[in-house]
Amino acid sequence: VSGKKEEASFRMLRADGEPEERRDVPESSGVSSQPEPQVQHRLGSLYGVPWQPPGPPIQHSPADQETSTVTQQQWHLQGLGRSELQAAGLPEAQLGEAAESSPFLLGSEVGQPYSSSPPSEEVLSLLRAIPPIPDEVVVRQKRAPHGSWKVGTLLHGKRVYAVAISGSTHHVYTCGSGYIRVWDESALQAGNKAPQAQLDLQDPQDCVVTCKLFPDEQSLITGGASQAVTLWDLAPTPQVRARLTSTGPTCYSLAVSSDAHICLACFHGFVEIWDLQNQILIRKHEVPVYGSRCVDITGNIFWTGGEDTTLYSWDLRNYQRLHQHDLQNEILSITHDPGEEWVLAGLRTSDIAFLHTRRNEQFKALVKKYTRHHSLKFASCGSYFVTAIDTRLSGLEAPSLQKLFQIEESSGILCCDVSSDNQYLVMGSKSSATVYQLLY
Repeated sequence: VSGKKEEASFRMLRADGEPEERRDVPESSGVSSQPEPQVQHRLGSLYGVPWQPPGPPIQHSPADQETSTVTQQQWHLQGLGRSELQAAGLPEAQLGEAAESSPFLLGSEVGQPYSSSPPSEEVLSLLRAIPPIPDEVVVRQKRAPHGSWKVGTLLHGKRVYAVAISGSTHHVYTCGSGYIRVWDESALQAGNKAPQAQLDLQDPQDCVVTCKLFPDEQSLITGGASQAVTLWDLAPTPQVRARLTSTGPTCYSLAVSSDAHICLACFHGFVEIWDLQNQILIRKHEVPVYGSRCVDITGNIFWTGGEDTTLYSWDLRNYQRLHQHDLQNEILSITHDPGEEWVLAGLRTSDIAFLHTRRNEQFKALVKKYTRHHSLKFASCGSYFVTAIDTRLSGLEAPSLQKLFQIEESSGILCCDVSSDNQYLVMGSKSSATVYQLLY
């Protein structure tokens, strides 16, 4: 068990297209987003301090839209300069291999293409002699999108604190105070179509602030200011399967294991660990009171973080604390890549911390813009993720951190999700959800 806080040695990177200056604004956690009066006192400091107006959208060249496919080891090597690679014990011959693993090197200025001298004629002749690889044995990586197109607005009627979109049916679930609304695919292309269904919460004053689709997209789990975590069956007709009575008043964050057997529900000072198959509470696990704003799970490890600026990792098998990483700023969200190799933490300063789940590797993408909301979502294809900061959402390629697209909304973005087929992006705000189609 790691009993003391680890001094995180992060390699600092620049997120492409963001300003360099840091806004020195004192952090606080007072409620300023003004949720509905009947739930404001129950949400506490979940929605923090006023945000600074972001700058105008930044245009990017077609070079920003190129994608690359690298292994997780190459991702790490990209974060090291030549001197660091030598210090790591790589011989001179392998330095070139590390440098050529991707067209973008994280060790150089983020967003700048890496160039090297052209190969010699001898090398070219050897390459020409290699027989072609049959198409049927080639594993092709899905490309990352290069843009987005606004296709519709879903009029939820109240603040949308949580949202989910299915990739198989393209149904959208908008969640807030009093009810959940279900929208079919035809509503995504319209601006005033009525929802397919409205699921009223047990108490009209209950409020859903977090939701997760199951991997098979046949079930949804929701939590919030409701004294329960609710499990919903979505097909053929959305309905409550079970209400899992909680021991805390407000669930701030949910995480579901990749096999949908375990659910973690994060409350103030503890995490409830639920067996979803048998619908029983396995354990009420205490975590630091100010480190319990958000939760995520990767394999047998779960992660928590919050106002105390520390990211904690815990062993799901024996419930022991594994590590704690000082990220130096309040943690507003946690997510992971589809391979469960990397954990991403969205910070109050808009920075993003990247930590490897099994190796002592970490780096931080710097933005340095004080924010009220910071949502993160990794695409299921693994080639990009989205980060929503106040009124701006950006799509960033993984692992190069090249900006693929950017969306500017008229009001603060409270939540976001990407469909599992990587076709749609949906964002929740003060009274509606906006739907964008991703362009390839």
